[in-house]
Amino acid sequence: MQDLHGSLHYSLLCLSFLLLCLWERPFLRAKEAMPIPIGVVLDLNSSIGSVTNSCIWMAYLDFYQRHPHYKTRLTLQTRDSEQNVVTAASVAQELLNEKVLAILGPQTSEQAWFVIELGSKAKVPVISFSATSPSLSSIHKPYFIRTARDDSSQVEAIAAIVEVFGWREIVLIYEDTEYGNGLIPYLNDAFVKLGTGVPYKSAIGPRFGVEDILKELEKLKCMATKVFLVHMSSEVGCKLFLAAKRAGMMTKGHAWIVTEGLSAEVDPMVLKCMDSMQGVLGVRPRPHHSKRLENFIERWKVISGKGNDGSNVVSVSIFGLWAYDTVWALAKAVEKVWKENSLSQNQNITSTTLLNTILDTKFRGLSGSFHLVKGHLEPSTLEVFNLVDQGEKSIGNWMPERGLSKLKQPKWPGNTTEPPAKLRIGIPPTDSANEFKKVLNFSLDVFLESLQVLPFSLHYELIPGETSGTYDDLLMQIKDKRYDAMVGDVTIVANRSNYVDFTMPFSESGVAMLVLAKHDERQNIWIFLKPFSWDLWMTTGAAFIFIGERVVNNWSRFVLIIWFFVVLIITQSYTASLASILTVQKLQPVFMDADEIKRNDYLVGYHQGSFVRGLLIEKLGFNESKLKGYDSPEAYQKALSLGSNNGGVAAIFDEIVFINLFLMKYGSKKYQMVGPTYKTDGFGFAFPRNSLLVPYFSRAITNVTENKTTFDGIKKKYFLSDVISEDASTSMASGSPNLTLKSFGGLYIITLFTSFLALTVHMFKILRSKWITRDFRRSLSEMIIEVEKHLNEEESSLHQQNSPGTEEGSFDLDGTHGQSIIHNGEDLRQH
Repeated sequence: MQDLHGSLHYSLLCLSFLLLCLWERPFLRAKEAMPIPIGVVLDLNSSIGSVTNSCIWMAYLDFYQRHPHYKTRLTLQTRDSEQNVVTAASVAQELLNEKVLAILGPQTSEQAWFVIELGSKAKVPVISFSATSPSLSSIHKPYFIRTARDDSSQVEAIAAIVEVFGWREIVLIYEDTEYGNGLIPYLNDAFVKLGTGVPYKSAIGPRFGVEDILKELEKLKCMATKVFLVHMSSEVGCKLFLAAKRAGMMTKGHAWIVTEGLSAEVDPMVLKCMDSMQGVLGVRPRPHHSKRLENFIERWKVISGKGNDGSNVVSVSIFGLWAYDTVWALAKAVEKVWKENSLSQNQNITSTTLLNTILDTKFRGLSGSFHLVKGHLEPSTLEVFNLVDQGEKSIGNWMPERGLSKLKQPKWPGNTTEPPAKLRIGIPPTDSANEFKKVLNFSLDVFLESLQVLPFSLHYELIPGETSGTYDDLLMQIKDKRYDAMVGDVTIVANRSNYVDFTMPFSESGVAMLVLAKHDERQNIWIFLKPFSWDLWMTTGAAFIFIGERVVNNWSRFVLIIWFFVVLIITQSYTASLASILTVQKLQPVFMDADEIKRNDYLVGYHQGSFVRGLLIEKLGFNESKLKGYDSPEAYQKALSLGSNNGGVAAIFDEIVFINLFLMKYGSKKYQMVGPTYKTDGFGFAFPRNSLLVPYFSRAITNVTENKTTFDGIKKKYFLSDVISEDASTSMASGSPNLTLKSFGGLYIITLFTSFLALTVHMFKILRSKWITRDFRRSLSEMIIEVEKHLNEEESSLHQQNSPGTEEGSFDLDGTHGQSIIHNGEDLRQH
């Protein structure tokens, strides 16, 4: 850096000599011109101060060579602020005491704060071409003029670059000064609007050494985000990139963007620093291309000694061009004020008059159009460039009216064209031959479809997880910054949300029990008895015996009609139930629920690495020693076939989707899903806590799942269109239920009621016809014998009636009329 400064100082001496030789005649005339004292405050030992100082003197010479007959001449009084705020304020006050009409500078925003205060009190314009902090405003400080672009004018361009590459998180590294802090609120607002998170901000002090910066970069290396935005001056920025290269952060997979404050000063930095910045993107104002600018750059190279090392770096910074144009604007304004005042009032030039004249000055300068809007240079086109091959390459432009143009392919750190800072997405490890991989592929397809509906592009890479460990271990690696997300058959569980955030689920899920099913071979011989339960068989048999007496009278026929109706319903039901049993093969699970397994102290299995193990221990109360993990349908089948007593398990607990895949492969004739279902929230994608990607993906998942054509196609592609549902599995486990007494309870009640009603009415009539005219002093036993005798007579009479040769007659309800007919018949034969 000292060599650079020495070269510039030497160039300044050469420039002075050229003044005497090349512009002797015009400046002899200047003896007759009115001198206008102008103060200049610069950090002459800084790179930007050296460059702008030489540009100021070149502007001075060029202006008065082109305008030799002007009646005014600027008298530049340069002071060195020595990169110190107090010194800058001191030399500014010294210049004010010498009655300067304006002050060019100071160089930094920190210095500008104090100098502007002094200028406002003295009512002297302070004109800065390098203090770009947005916190400095001519609205609050009317004697401050910024002949440069406000730093906030580049924010939209930077946000557009971030949006183009789809970066959802970015780390801000800024200089801990007034200049560095001033832009941070504007960047925050832009990234919030864009939906890009800023997980960390790193403040680098201006006096930090490379070793101090290395300590800060070590923190950044541990973070998942590998995209960095740097906002600092050239001196601090150069140390930062030297440290970043030493820390291994200028390699493949990293992305760096620099703001105007650093990118506009690329050229003054030494080649050692440039070598550390290969692959960096930058934005800066693009000067209007003209032959006048080309000529100036060539002259500046000659004067400053540049261009002899073979480098193709642009030879002068934008701050140098703004300094050049500022001198021209000030010289024009001074001449204009003098002419107007000398012609009208013949007054001396005042600072207030000069301030207003400068604000109204317009012309085409080296940097482009010089036009001040609200006290600072109006926004113009920004150039997006890429530092590569020890030089730079323009890859695009940003214009206030049109936004960002299509960018050319940049080269990133590590000399690669592959976009850096890809989202590192972990996926659970699965054997390619494993049937369960269908679930993972289903989840990945949902993820890919979600990417299509995101409002931005997302660069990512899928990284398989380690084969050992659990799903919880994989999710913890998101917290540990190894992965940026986890996609796959990851179940949303409450305890996992303590260290990751989930998207909304894209599938329903639950945990059930898988057990062996067996045929009920013991009852095949007596299959015809299965439609009825034993109590129904016994009740039906008793009803046949009770109602099966010989029909004696019409009351018996009344009971028989009801019984025929009951028998018809029972017969039809029996036929239907038996047909169902013979058609649908009856299966029975070995175990019905988890409690039965725990009572028998059997071993149980679970999906290796899943959350089911924790559910069995914490919620279902299984002993940890009774659990065995398996990771494939083949392992499930072998373990269930062996059984708990032979090295296998009595049952396997897993999510329904995996059990369905198992049943699809091995069939539901040998295995069944039984027991209650323990509901879960389903599968979702996992991201770091407070990740801004979660709401974007949740909305994308909603769009995918609501698109029935797309989502049903994904399910059908893998498994969900052919799976055995929970209800179907449960119905197969229970089989066709047999009919019980309760099924026909109403019919039997009606039958019993009508039977007892008929019996009661009949006995009442018997008692009325036989006992009313007889002695009521008989004992109870005699009354029962009398009733029995009467019933036997009725039965004998009915038997004679139904015998051959007997005439049939009509019966009344008690059958007495029928007896009289028979007797009359006997009387007729006697006569």
